[in-house]
Amino acid sequence: MSAPRHRVVVVGGGFGGLPACRRLANRSVDVTLIDRRNHHLFQPLLYQVATGILSPGQVAPALRHVLRRAPNVRVVLSEVTGFDLDHHVVHTRSPLGEESDVPFDSLIVAAGSGQTYFGHDEFALYAPGMKTIDDALELRRRIFGAFEAAETARDEAERSAWLTAVVVGAGPTGVEIAGQIREIATRTLSREFRSIQPRAMHVIIVDGGSEPLSTFGNHLSQIARRQLTQLGVELRMGARVVGVDTDGVEIETTSGRTHIGARTVVWAAGVHASPLAALLGAATGADVDRAGRVSVLPDLTLPGHPEVFAVGDMAALDDLPGVAEVAMQGGLHAANTILRRLQGEDAVAFRYRDLGSVATIGRWRAVCSVGRLRLSGVAAWFVWMFVHLGFLNGFASRATTTLSWFRSMVGRTRPERVFSVAHTGGDLSAPDAVRSIIQPLPLPALQTKEE
Repeated sequence: MSAPRHRVVVVGGGFGGLPACRRLANRSVDVTLIDRRNHHLFQPLLYQVATGILSPGQVAPALRHVLRRAPNVRVVLSEVTGFDLDHHVVHTRSPLGEESDVPFDSLIVAAGSGQTYFGHDEFALYAPGMKTIDDALELRRRIFGAFEAAETARDEAERSAWLTAVVVGAGPTGVEIAGQIREIATRTLSREFRSIQPRAMHVIIVDGGSEPLSTFGNHLSQIARRQLTQLGVELRMGARVVGVDTDGVEIETTSGRTHIGARTVVWAAGVHASPLAALLGAATGADVDRAGRVSVLPDLTLPGHPEVFAVGDMAALDDLPGVAEVAMQGGLHAANTILRRLQGEDAVAFRYRDLGSVATIGRWRAVCSVGRLRLSGVAAWFVWMFVHLGFLNGFASRATTTLSWFRSMVGRTRPERVFSVAHTGGDLSAPDAVRSIIQPLPLPALQTKEE
């Protein structure tokens, strides 16, 4: 009688979990992928869904479709509610509310991270983050809806508020969406309104640091500052957000407090690990840091549980950055370690290979840092393009994305501008009615560029 096959449970179908499943595909193991959403989200391009360049389907392929050629991988649409590591069981709850236990021999937890408002969760109602498809579609409604509302505004003060957007955070996500809002105002909508000049849209980046894209180094940060200024984006550095409401944002600097009247606010500042990291910490005695990440051993396993791996945003090890490459390499390392053990080989320590950083600022504008190489402008933009196309899943997604980029960069068209106000009763100023003031961190939130 043959021995039972090794059972691997993977939690989260993001940048950490999906590569692990692919590595274990068609191997002599049984894999169960648990995710509360049915899709893999390519989060670095989510801002392009919000600004009308890409459709949700281009950045969020269905997990079952991606893994269709892996008969040993089963996808389960459920939410993980807890772990019993002593009995090798994952507790889950289905969309129908049914609870069940999924047994494992090896466990890879790659639940990612969610948006953090630094203790002010009430800001979420007025300042959506950029972590889910729902976030992107809500931001699309607010961004394009702001121009529509300004067109019919009753007075100049109201019109000015609609034509002001505040982006909180000067990391890659904040810089990218700020640049895109200005591109919408100056190119896409330049000839489409009669009562307003869309190019009057005032975009402000607010950040507590001294320079945008500070992790790219001083040289590229200065280039980013110059390119943002050329686009018409105002930078308010050294400022801390202390209030957000329907009227705008209140910031605090060394000079005191100032209110910025704005009807569109985007939150792109900071992430917090999935709550599952804290559950793993409690179950194993591992430390959990201020960002909610659980401390892992050099091979990405948990203390006392060599069969349990934590990867990506939810794992703390040697100050690794919270970027997609760390999650992808971590997921592959966990899968390779499982295969090595099944062959009787010892586990090895995880070694992260830094592939560099790249961020786009606008049309033909980007900065790139790879080793000692520093690029900016058109050259950096093409590096950014090829890097992101390489990470996208599937030929169809790459082809349609390339076409969408060509149409928006060479022409003025943004094919994905449709938004709905049905759930707000037709009121463009109403925050998303289905958005909870205190948002729980999503289980399968994907690894992305850190701010």
